Amino acid sequence: MKRISNLYVIDDDKIYHFLLKNLFKQNGIDVASTFFINGYDAIEHIKSNKDKDSDILPDLILLDVNMPIMNGWQFLEEFGKLSPGLQKKPTIYMISSSNNEVDINKSKEFEGAVKGYFLKPICKEDLDKIFV
Repeated sequence: MKRISNLYVIDDDKIYHFLLKNLFKQNGIDVASTFFINGYDAIEHIKSNKDKDSDILPDLILLDVNMPIMNGWQFLEEFGKLSPGLQKKPTIYMISSSNNEVDINKSKEFEGAVKGYFLKPICKEDLDKIFV
């Protein structure tokens, strides 16, 4: 597995947060995880920490599509504006319950930013793809 020190999970489903923590534990994935319930909170956190030690910024972001306040697409737009000034360039995966072709194809428009699209609930095989 590649070394992921810091993970951001941006998803409004707190049950999913709980399940994901357990999935990590069951599969021996030891990573510092920060959970956000919408894209806005995550963007504000990144903005307020972008000039600090790069260890605060994520190596990996698991991003939901449908969330209140700021959805995954809006997060990607805002993150794209911040990205050039960041000390660290995280890998981003979309994790969604939407199997709509429009969403899957839209994730491909963010080539270079979004590495892949996984359907919820993610499983051990998905984690192997994400963390390898």
